[in-house]
Amino acid sequence: GMLQPRDTPTRERRELGGLWSFRADLSPGRAAGFAQRWYRQPLRQSGPVIDMPVPASFNDITQDPSLENYIGWVWYEKEVLLPPRWLQGDPAPRVVLRFGSAHYYSIVWVNGVQVVEHEGGHLPFEADISSVVQSSPGALCRITVALNNTLSPHTLPPGSIQYMADKSRYPRNYFVQNTKFDFFNYAGIHRPVVLYTTPAAYIDDITVTTTSSDTVAMVQYQVSVVGSTANSLSLSLRDQEGKVVATGDGPVGELKVLNPNLWWPYLMHENPGYLYSLEVKMQAQVGRELLEDVYTLPVGIRTVHVTSTQFLINGRPFYFHGVNKHEDADIRGKGLDWPLIVKDFNLLRWLGANSFRTSHYPYAEEIMDLCDAYGIVVIDESPGVGIKLPESFGNKSLQHHLAVMEELVRRDKNRPSVVMWSVANEPASELPPAAHYFKTVIAHTKALDPSRPVTFVTDANYALDHGAPYVDVICVNSYFSWYHDPGHLEVIPLQLTAQFENWYKTYQKPIIQSEYGADSVPGLHSDPPMMFTEEYQQAMLREYHSVFDKKRKEYVIGELIWNFADFMTNQGTTRVLGNKKGIFTRQRQPKAAAFVLRDRYWKIANESSCLPPVITSHSLFL
Repeated sequence: GMLQPRDTPTRERRELGGLWSFRADLSPGRAAGFAQRWYRQPLRQSGPVIDMPVPASFNDITQDPSLENYIGWVWYEKEVLLPPRWLQGDPAPRVVLRFGSAHYYSIVWVNGVQVVEHEGGHLPFEADISSVVQSSPGALCRITVALNNTLSPHTLPPGSIQYMADKSRYPRNYFVQNTKFDFFNYAGIHRPVVLYTTPAAYIDDITVTTTSSDTVAMVQYQVSVVGSTANSLSLSLRDQEGKVVATGDGPVGELKVLNPNLWWPYLMHENPGYLYSLEVKMQAQVGRELLEDVYTLPVGIRTVHVTSTQFLINGRPFYFHGVNKHEDADIRGKGLDWPLIVKDFNLLRWLGANSFRTSHYPYAEEIMDLCDAYGIVVIDESPGVGIKLPESFGNKSLQHHLAVMEELVRRDKNRPSVVMWSVANEPASELPPAAHYFKTVIAHTKALDPSRPVTFVTDANYALDHGAPYVDVICVNSYFSWYHDPGHLEVIPLQLTAQFENWYKTYQKPIIQSEYGADSVPGLHSDPPMMFTEEYQQAMLREYHSVFDKKRKEYVIGELIWNFADFMTNQGTTRVLGNKKGIFTRQRQPKAAAFVLRDRYWKIANESSCLPPVITSHSLFL
């Protein structure tokens, strides 16, 4: 299991954020740290170190341009003192070291002993370090992390290393990292590092699914225990006032809830994001000791169903009017930052957005917690972006993709905000190997979680896409009058209408416009509208919206603007300090397009909501 660490009566949790020691391995092969075994002693003893904040990307923290675009192994270290009670008792508690994410490949040592190795930059991993810390003298815990951000054709996302052999043009041993995605490959320990404890026998995993009618809901549960076969389990479901509304016992069962408060999306109900608390208590015999463990899981009661023309939440049609985002900001890169997170959610609610896609990788658990609590609907996407090369559709890539989907579903399976899985973004799905590849990945995801629809996001031609037959919802990206016929807004109605009609005629599945948009440089103006001005971005949105308004009466079930905010990319002749398709700047200030979208989203919300029509964007408490 991969339960999110929480403080409970039987568990303690300690975050290790702050300053860590840091060194980039600048040796030609980037392998000096392993040859010299930097993990065997404090990092400062093997050479110079600098302070590095965690969580954060390392790229933009210093004034060193070589670190901005560094590729290879970097090393982090943190020394902490453990409370003596964590090391005492018979049996002593488990001590677990958990990383919310670290990009991309991680090896972790504790007091010089390797404890875990993990591939993937956007999902949590952990290690039971009890035996290491209990056998070490004193309570010192020295955590060393070697982290490599190199991407290959078989990583997720993929990439390739290109060596420049022409010595008349490039320095010796010169190489670059090539990628097929349009955002900066930030690296570092991006999310919180946590030490937490459990009893020696403990609740390892909980799986919850829900069904409901108007007057009764059923919460199906499955609980696994590790460390003892002689155990008992009791469960209590409490409402937001703390009242117990259902109880159960045993590892598998269901709880009956009368007159349930359903989990509703933002602007679809006067009390969105309603969460119950499921308290699971375990008692287990370990030797002569009777151990107890307690874990509390937030639970939202809601159903999801897809028809040929609709997406239903709790039996009611749901229209996605939302955004695509990135975990991206000045200085911190992709590092988790609470002020930024709260600001973004306030902007989403100001905007009247009810949803977003985690483009193009799973977002932090802290962000997902707020989606659950605020009623923001999520299309939860894997890091499968930039799958363009034929070798990235081979068995090695496929097996890793399957493992990533297992990690993602394991982490987010209990979240009511997650209504659909997306296994990839804009792959080369016109290539013949894509048929077997996506049939396999989607079937595997459905086997892991039969309760949610599965999709991937395509930009391929409807007649050539080999993966589309296997999705439940068609998600299509298009940039008419931007990447296609640039500057010609007049082609949008014809081309966008044809796009929708061709996809629906072929597959008879509901469609989400999962990306559309235009770059705009804040303060750049032109009338008539010209590309890169705020007016052009506004005009493009209005042309798309006129088609959406016709087709959402039929089978279009959503629109997600690209992008919520400007974000950093690799340098290039078409990118001026990053991608400017945000309706907000990178500093979260609105462009003119934000007000166009705000007026539209609130209008849609009032048309479809059960809320009184007097609720408007201007009467919000935010």
